[in-house]
Amino acid sequence: MILVTGATGTIGRHLVRELAEADVPFRALVRDARKGKELGCEFVVGDFDEPTSVVSALKGVDRLLLNSGGALPVPGPQPMVRQQTRVIDAARAVGVSWVVKVSAWQPGPDTKLSVRAHWEIEQHLKASGLRWSSLQPTGYMQNFFTGEGGFTHGGTLAGPYGAGRVAYIDAYDIAACAAVLLTGPIGGGETYALTGPEALTHGEIAAKLALPFRDLTRQEAAEGLRAQGLPDWFADDLLQLYADMAAGSMSGVTTAVRDLTGRAPRTFDEFLARQ
Repeated sequence: MILVTGATGTIGRHLVRELAEADVPFRALVRDARKGKELGCEFVVGDFDEPTSVVSALKGVDRLLLNSGGALPVPGPQPMVRQQTRVIDAARAVGVSWVVKVSAWQPGPDTKLSVRAHWEIEQHLKASGLRWSSLQPTGYMQNFFTGEGGFTHGGTLAGPYGAGRVAYIDAYDIAACAAVLLTGPIGGGETYALTGPEALTHGEIAAKLALPFRDLTRQEAAEGLRAQGLPDWFADDLLQLYADMAAGSMSGVTTAVRDLTGRAPRTFDEFLARQ
């Protein structure tokens, strides 16, 4: 039995559909029963901040997809670290044998807030004694439609991206990789850097979206972030993340999706054709 956490999210919905089509036994962990019913599969209501609900959801489970929301603009340790490490501890206590974690691109102890949180969770997972694998994707193509992929001003894709290229990935492909790992032989300690098949500039992406592109200065971007009410330290963290992207930190293209699924990941054009 597989437990899918983050089941109503960007990756989770694709994974739920794929597991259901393959007739694989699984259940979804959701916080909202209405959204659980919309998934059309077995589900249980629970919350990472309510340990007893997580333990209940894990009954009879031997494989776990560990996935939840990203960093929040709050000072100190990120809630995601506390939440996911609790789930790891609960999984070990009830006898789960295999954990697939959805992580972030190249997490490390000196990376930015949102990425470092994933690194901290991975360290806990590695020390837990559980068998595990980590999926480390670049930015999601879906973010351009949720508003999280860049700044938008009056129908313009704008941000401090320069000419930096990013190998964005469709969440559909992340879910496909997770499905292979969750339903196949148990591995141990593998990390998969997941990308799309091409690295595009944001100017090229804007053209595909039929939007103008405006390359913001760091100051312009900072003013936009703070106008959204983000604290200075969090805005600075995001600005550094964008600076890294502009410098090409996410421009590399890997073969991990093809290696796991046996097919090439979707291009940005293929992703748009399915919207």
